[in-house]
Amino acid sequence: MYIIILVGFLIYILAFPAESVGAATIGLNLWYENMLPTLLPFSILSYIMIQSGILDSCASAAHRFFGKFFPISSAGLFPLIAGLLFGFPMGSKITADLVQSGKMSREEGQRLFCACNNISPMFVGSFILNESLGRPELRLATYLILYVPPLVLYMIWNCKQHFTTPEAKSSKKTASMNLQLIDAGIMNGFETLAKLGGYIILFAILAQMTTMLPISHPLIKCLLIGCTEITNGISYTARLGLDFSLAYPLMVSFTAFGGLSGFAQTASMVKDSKLSMIPYLQMKLLGTAISVGLALLLTQTTAH
Repeated sequence: MYIIILVGFLIYILAFPAESVGAATIGLNLWYENMLPTLLPFSILSYIMIQSGILDSCASAAHRFFGKFFPISSAGLFPLIAGLLFGFPMGSKITADLVQSGKMSREEGQRLFCACNNISPMFVGSFILNESLGRPELRLATYLILYVPPLVLYMIWNCKQHFTTPEAKSSKKTASMNLQLIDAGIMNGFETLAKLGGYIILFAILAQMTTMLPISHPLIKCLLIGCTEITNGISYTARLGLDFSLAYPLMVSFTAFGGLSGFAQTASMVKDSKLSMIPYLQMKLLGTAISVGLALLLTQTTAH
């Protein structure tokens, strides 16, 4: 299958060089203008906080409050909050880093990264609601539709679990920071963002290939593009000029699922920690179904 995909990419690039370059340019601009300035500093800082031990004391203090009603360890608070605020794929990366450093159990990491790896609220509010739909007044409702279902599913899944932070060697050390650690954090951040950039470019080309499939029905083509890469799927949906009652649930479904591009990027972030992608896919599909149902309910409510 990999050979067929690679040969297909090569044939498409050679047969349609202008379209391939255009799609790669769109993907590169998305990476350079949006992901690099927002995720690189946070990726560097998160690595330094985890490896230096600074995170341990901060998380322990916050866990005294959140741990009373949410099934999570003190180490799990950071990726949960980061995944919600800064967006995909920082939640999965930080979770994998904590598992690898021994500051989070593999069982908790397996369950947590399924719920904390979501699209950034900035992307939802600006690109989807402002630019694509022109409905900024739906920001709060859309945030609830997208971010509450995975949290509720996580709580239901782990209602009988009691996660604790493993007794790692690093947790017994005094928090420290030096230039060597900062250098390692910078290299780790650039390596992470370089991987993401490569996946974004490849899937941008794949999404462009999808637009050329001989499919006459626009909705089917829209679903294929959106399930491949969400940015292209949302842009294509907006260009179709669909009614809001149909366009909004479609965009919500693309965003909640994250697309095959998001799945591949997440798999790249967690592969060294050996976290399974099967529960992640199951959680994403179930969360997407709930979010789409809530989006349809919202469109019916706003219509009346």
